Amino acid sequence: MDRSSNNRLTEKLLHKFSGDTLFDAIARAVCRAGCLPRKELYESWEVARRVRRRFRGGRIVDLASGHGLLAQILLLLDDSSPMALAVDRHIPKSAATITESLNADWPRLKGRVQFVESGISDVMLDQNDVVVSLHACGGVTDLVLGRAVEAGTRVAVLPCCHNLKDADLGGLDGWMDGPLAMDAARVSRLRSHGYKVFTQLIPSDITPKNRLLMAEPE
Repeated sequence: MDRSSNNRLTEKLLHKFSGDTLFDAIARAVCRAGCLPRKELYESWEVARRVRRRFRGGRIVDLASGHGLLAQILLLLDDSSPMALAVDRHIPKSAATITESLNADWPRLKGRVQFVESGISDVMLDQNDVVVSLHACGGVTDLVLGRAVEAGTRVAVLPCCHNLKDADLGGLDGWMDGPLAMDAARVSRLRSHGYKVFTQLIPSDITPKNRLLMAEPE
């Protein structure tokens, strides 16, 4: 199955997820909801499990959250997080459908995911939070990183849609392509703010924009 497809997961694909793993169970809930692109499921899962290997506990704050699936998977992977905040300027109406489907299988999620329509700059952060953002386009990634540094939180982003015009490439664009230079400069800035940085890749067959950047205050 093409994991990069933007086609919706529906009940017709339930048979593709017949295993007894947590991923299969989440995928079945998403299929029953019938409104999520296939790519978004795989991206959210691959990012969430890597984040949870590094960062445990804390309130989850999913910025530019879309359907909020990443936030909910992070809760399922580590129940010590008390709640998740999913923030976007425009929350898709189908986010409620996905949440209801997940709640049916995991009642412990009920009431622990709060969707808020808001700008990123207006969100109050606490240093114990885990701030995440999946494919926050262009400068939104830098806004997320900036807010995390400002509050001293742990943070994980999967950047995309690199806008190279007037971008800080750290003088690295003579050695590497622009988007990679931009992400390398982001690592350098985080380190200059006293952050310990972890870099990983999610599978490229899901998305070519697959560089996962995680960081925590030292």
